[in-house]
Amino acid sequence: MELLNEIWATARRNKLRTALTGFAVAWGIFMLIVLLGAGNGLINAQLTQSDRFLSSSMVVFGGETSKPFNGLKEGRSIHLQERDITTTDKEFPAVIDNVGAQYRTQAVISLGQQYISTSLSGVYPNHTQIDKVQMMLGRFINNIDIREKRKVLVLSNKQAQELLAAPSVETSSQQAKRLSTLIGRSVNVGSFAFKIVGIYKENENGRADAFSSYSTIKNIYGANTDDAGRIEFTFHGLSTETENEAFEADYRARLNTSHQAAPDDESAVWLWNRYTQNLQMETGISIIRLALWIVGLFTLLSGIVGVSNIMLITVKERTHEFGIRKAIGAKPWSILKLIIIESVIITTVFGYIGMLLGIGANEWMNATIGHTKVDAGLFKATMFVDPTVGIDVCIEATLVMVIAGTIAGLIPAFKASRIRPIEALRAE
Repeated sequence: MELLNEIWATARRNKLRTALTGFAVAWGIFMLIVLLGAGNGLINAQLTQSDRFLSSSMVVFGGETSKPFNGLKEGRSIHLQERDITTTDKEFPAVIDNVGAQYRTQAVISLGQQYISTSLSGVYPNHTQIDKVQMMLGRFINNIDIREKRKVLVLSNKQAQELLAAPSVETSSQQAKRLSTLIGRSVNVGSFAFKIVGIYKENENGRADAFSSYSTIKNIYGANTDDAGRIEFTFHGLSTETENEAFEADYRARLNTSHQAAPDDESAVWLWNRYTQNLQMETGISIIRLALWIVGLFTLLSGIVGVSNIMLITVKERTHEFGIRKAIGAKPWSILKLIIIESVIITTVFGYIGMLLGIGANEWMNATIGHTKVDAGLFKATMFVDPTVGIDVCIEATLVMVIAGTIAGLIPAFKASRIRPIEALRAE
């Protein structure tokens, strides 16, 4: 207790020195936690977006030729056709699993006086697996719907609420009960009657389609065109970027050839490979994490340097005092212990303050810009999700600073404990 009182008295006599030491410690901890929190917010947003899709899936779009081929000029539009779906399904069994397609159009869906204008997508049953559609009520499109061209409809929960003119505020159980009344009811899609068979949970990206059978939508809205929309399929066995690129080249060459386009023309047919996209994203996330830790550790290092310099100054200023202590019988260990304990207490107290401020700043970011959406035109992307750091990281960072501060105080303390009393007394 006497030792603590002595340390407190020393800190009060040297307020500026103590404040500068504490600021260096608290700032290092604070900046590390805030930097890691902000980085985690960006990373979590990207992971949230990627989790909406099956990684082992591809989507194929028609494009525009970028080079002449077989006497045909560049700039021709390429539209995927029914034969491309068959080619995808039959000619790549070693890699491709489930093949589907999506044909999108615009439609007005009405129920009594209520109506919505939305994108209407004809899809295959595997669409729920590829785009991870989460059903809330009823079912999704099945193979019988495809085979019999049934006029069935799957709406998002928000679309269903609009058709029912649901109140803006209601509990989840009230909402589920209200939405369940739509299952089995008929609505008008343009001039056709469709039966609602399911309701799914709308993703937080600002865009949702109403779904129906691919064969039905293609028959109604695309019967007079060769355009088959876009192809989507799941695959297996492609575990590296090199394997994916090789398959993409073979697959693209096969489709390009059937459309009289150069086999290596990457603009004629577009491939959205979710697997390689995830690999690139994981690489980017690793680089971001590494950069954040490097910057954070350098920030901690600046705090350690600040503590070290101030402790050196402290020892130098108190050299005369240490000489008097040794002259009246103080042991070297008592001087060593005094400086070390003072260093530990200062770094611990101010490190804890920096940790609390860092956690508070992260919570503020989470409350203000967490889940913030950026409007990209066709959709809204979430750019910042849960910008926080685990409490274990906060404690570990604080412990690192405490240990480093202790070591920083140990070096000058060891020198001070070994100084001869006569030399210490001569010091100014």
